Amino acid sequence: MPINLPAPSPDALVHSAKLCELIRQDIANQGGWIPFSRFMELALYAPGLGYYTAGAHKFGEDGDFITAPELSSLFGRTLARQLVEVMQASTPHILELGAGSGKLALDILTELESLGALPKRYSILEVSADLRQRQQALIKGKLPHLADRVTWLDALPEQISGAVIGNEVLDALPVHLLHWTKDKVHEVGVANKSHRFVWQDKPLETPALHDIIEKIRVPNDYISEVSLTARGLVASLCERMSKGALLFVDYGFGAKEYYHPQRSRGTLMCHYRHHSHDDPFYLPGLQDITCHVDFTAVAEAAIDSGAHFLGYTTQANFLLNNGMADFLGDVSPDDVKAYAPLSAQLQKLTSPAEMGELFKVIALGIKLDQPLAGFLHGDLSRLL
Repeated sequence: MPINLPAPSPDALVHSAKLCELIRQDIANQGGWIPFSRFMELALYAPGLGYYTAGAHKFGEDGDFITAPELSSLFGRTLARQLVEVMQASTPHILELGAGSGKLALDILTELESLGALPKRYSILEVSADLRQRQQALIKGKLPHLADRVTWLDALPEQISGAVIGNEVLDALPVHLLHWTKDKVHEVGVANKSHRFVWQDKPLETPALHDIIEKIRVPNDYISEVSLTARGLVASLCERMSKGALLFVDYGFGAKEYYHPQRSRGTLMCHYRHHSHDDPFYLPGLQDITCHVDFTAVAEAAIDSGAHFLGYTTQANFLLNNGMADFLGDVSPDDVKAYAPLSAQLQKLTSPAEMGELFKVIALGIKLDQPLAGFLHGDLSRLL
């Protein structure tokens, strides 16, 4: 159990206990063991109890972590410029996957309105009823005259065109946890022992995982993740898109760095009230569980589904290529009260010591292969 973490409220403990009981029952129904991907799915998305489907605040200073849109409107305003380019080359539609608090949608729509480039439709795919309500309230409260352009979806539409954006979406999708040993590869799963969740290896049986691990070369006694869900989502998006581009922003690496010999315990990480640790069994339902993104796998899934690779770079390069620094020019440096916060926000979004290099941006296109502004400088495709 992690130490020195803030104590949850009595109601939060009751909530977590209900989710734990649901997971234990699922383990029992499956013969005493479930793959970690199933544990992660329930911990994050179990209806009414999972971390993303229950009602606790997750984003911002009062939540468990801060995303780029929560940090600064500069992120969404700059991303909007790239979306204009995509929409002009395809269709004036935007689909956002997992919109969090709704702040990114708010900033994008605000900037697009100022540019005279509003989409005909802004769709949000949101699996959490609680987050959907918050997003709707934010849009209606801040942009009531644009609220009729925004629609919410329960599932992917059959046909997609225009721009699809996913900011910190792929890292929150369930992953299979694998353990490479001297003789074979095992899947790491979860069992229930004395009313506690414990790790337990089993021989690897999932055919799709067998095909993937044949390409991965790691030392003995190596643990890491494979996300079949992320591959499936990207493939589904590409197969349904008639023309447009997918843009994903997340923390992660290309496959060679992801499965580097020195990264022998994987990238699994949990976030609870702005504290990070590596124990996913701590208070299920009250903490986020994430893994870094294998961007090589994302690119391969898209290309196998008919997409063109359009670019891969750091968040810093992407934002600066799209003119983020220009926004500082709208404020006089002499106006310290206004200029200083903007400058600090830009620094956090682009600094290598902050979010600038850990976060990457990848773009994939269907019937759209023109260069995008966000990738004109700082190409990192060699790392995929």
